[in-house]
Amino acid sequence: MKLPRRTIAARPAQTENPGELARKIAAHAPSVGRNSTAIPGLSFFRRTEPSVCYRAAYEPSLSVFAQGKKRINMGGTDYLCEASSFVLSSIDVPVESQILEASKEVPLLSMMLSLEMPIVREILSREDLPEPEAAPQRRGLAVGQANAGLLGACVRLIDLLDNPDDIPFLSHLIQREIIYRVLRTPQGARLRTIATTGDLGNRTARAIAWLKTNYAKPLHMDELASVARMGVSTLHHQFRALTAMSPLQYQKQLRLQAARERMLMDGMDASSAAYEVGYESISQFSREYSRFFGQPPMRDVKSLRSASATAPASF
Repeated sequence: MKLPRRTIAARPAQTENPGELARKIAAHAPSVGRNSTAIPGLSFFRRTEPSVCYRAAYEPSLSVFAQGKKRINMGGTDYLCEASSFVLSSIDVPVESQILEASKEVPLLSMMLSLEMPIVREILSREDLPEPEAAPQRRGLAVGQANAGLLGACVRLIDLLDNPDDIPFLSHLIQREIIYRVLRTPQGARLRTIATTGDLGNRTARAIAWLKTNYAKPLHMDELASVARMGVSTLHHQFRALTAMSPLQYQKQLRLQAARERMLMDGMDASSAAYEVGYESISQFSREYSRFFGQPPMRDVKSLRSASATAPASF
C-alpha cells in the first residue's frame, strides 16, 4: 500500500531580508552547480532552471536557501525549501530532489555547510546551552526557517572569503555559532539525539555509518544490531524512523547508487558494476536498477552521458 505524501514547509518567521545572503552567495558562485570554497566544508550552489525529479544523497550538513525553490522528498514526505529556509540533515540519507523555481535572471542560490559531529558534541557539552522546543518530526532530515541570528552568522562566514587570512582563525568560531543557532531551533532536537552518545538516535546513526561503509557485504541484521548495541526489532523501528526505510532498502539504494557511479565514472559494464557492489544475480540487479532509476543500467548511463555532453561546461 502506497503511503500518501505529506508536505512540510518552513514556518514563516521574522527574519532578515535574505537578499543580502543571496548577493553574497551569487558573488562566490559564478558557475552553475556546486562551487567549492576556501573554507573546508562550505559550498555554494547555483541553479538556473527547473529540473525533473532526480536522486540525491544528503550527508550530515546544513543547507540554507537564499533564493529560488526546491522540493526534497524522503519516504513520501515533501520538504519545500525557499528563501530563508534551511535543511538540516543529521545522518547520511538518500532522497529525491527537484528544482521548482530557478532561472538565469533569478537563480536558485544556496549554501551548504558540512557538520562535524565532534564539534556538535563539544557545543552540547556546555551546561548553559538552552533546550529547544522539541519538533514532532523524528526523521533524520528536517526543514526550518532561518532566523536573523542564523542568517547573520552565515553572511559573516561568507565574508571571510574576502579576507582569506582570517579563515584559519575565525571560520571555526563562526561555524560553532551557526551550529549553536541551529541547535536552538526545534529542528535541532534531532541533531542533539544523533550527536549524544548512548542515545538511540546516536546508536542508529552508528549502524547507518557502518552500512554505508560495508554496503557490498551481505546484510545480517544480528551483526548490524550488534554494531548499534540494540535489539533487532528496536533497530528496525529506529532505522525506519530516521530514514523512512528499512536497513535492507537503505543498503539496496546505496548499492544501486554506487553501481551507477562506477558505470558512469569508471566505465564499468553492468555485470562488473553489479558484482562490485555486492549483487550475485545480474538479472536481479537489472530489475532493481530499472525500478529505481526508471530504465535499464546501460541505457540510463548512456542518457546521463548524453545529457552531460549537451549541458553547459560549467554545469
